Amino acid sequence: MFRTPPLIAVLFAGAAVTAASSQDRAEVAAKRVPAAVTREIPTANRETAIFAGGCFWGVEGVFRHVKGVVSATSGYTGGASATAGYELVSTGTTGHAESVKVVFDPRQVNYADLLRVYFSVVADPTEVNRQGPDEGTQYRTALFPLSPAQTKVARAYIAQLGAAHVYPRPIATRLERQQGFFAAEAYHQDFLARNPDYPYILINDRPKVEALKRLFPGSWKA
Repeated sequence: MFRTPPLIAVLFAGAAVTAASSQDRAEVAAKRVPAAVTREIPTANRETAIFAGGCFWGVEGVFRHVKGVVSATSGYTGGASATAGYELVSTGTTGHAESVKVVFDPRQVNYADLLRVYFSVVADPTEVNRQGPDEGTQYRTALFPLSPAQTKVARAYIAQLGAAHVYPRPIATRLERQQGFFAAEAYHQDFLARNPDYPYILINDRPKVEALKRLFPGSWKA
């Protein structure tokens, strides 16, 4: 991620065009992605899910605007607690993925609905170890099911999208075993909302939030 973006003026000059193209891609993907056939049966009033879809700023920023989501926390999943820090994770050698822990009310939004948002707006599931300008294993797309029910729904949905040939390339998103979620540093939390005009956010993440609002109005919350 561009923590200290070079050539700020150049980035701002190209932001409008890049953002527009990002919105177009998001809209096309969302219109083509069907709702999941296999869904969870809610058994509690709170549930947790973990998603990895590139830079956690945008992943968190999108899910915070989904109706029924109680909280979204940026963090690291897939490696050991000793290496769960931004500097180490950024080397791409720790096994961690930048991820977001989403707590939601399954009576308002089903895990299957969150997956639809994820595959429509949050990430390009055909990219391998990258999203947008970010490269490395820490930016892979991955799902970390926290229950047998989530595993069943996620596996079935990936198979459903693959059979429907929704994307021009095979889906690379993996289902991985959750080995612990470690919250990221405080300055990463709610980064998009606190820095809406940051060049990286303008180019890569705000278009995703706008696409969610436009394409899933029934799921949108301010």
